Amino acid sequence: MEGMTERLEAMLGKGTDNMLLRFSLGKAYAEQGAFGKAEVHLRAALAFDPTYSVAWKWLGKACLGLGDKPGARAAWESGLRAAQARGDQQVVKELQVFIKRLDKEAAAGA
Repeated sequence: MEGMTERLEAMLGKGTDNMLLRFSLGKAYAEQGAFGKAEVHLRAALAFDPTYSVAWKWLGKACLGLGDKPGARAAWESGLRAAQARGDQQVVKELQVFIKRLDKEAAAGA
């Protein structure tokens, strides 16, 4: 996986910058646990296309990884609106589950 992030970073360094590249970097960094880097790239991806619900999903995961539960909730709520607008039912379901989990943790005082 690390080789992939290096290749993607090299593309970015050569001046390629678009939603898919930024999303791919953000997702790869989140999967590696590099949540700070993931957040930067996912926010950049969303600047290109704020309706890309899957990027909101991963941004929420990155925020959660950084201990930012309000940020995660905000990202997932934005993603939920985007997914509903696009008719992306799978992402709608996933984000509803993530938000419910946050609510349960908050209610339990976690």
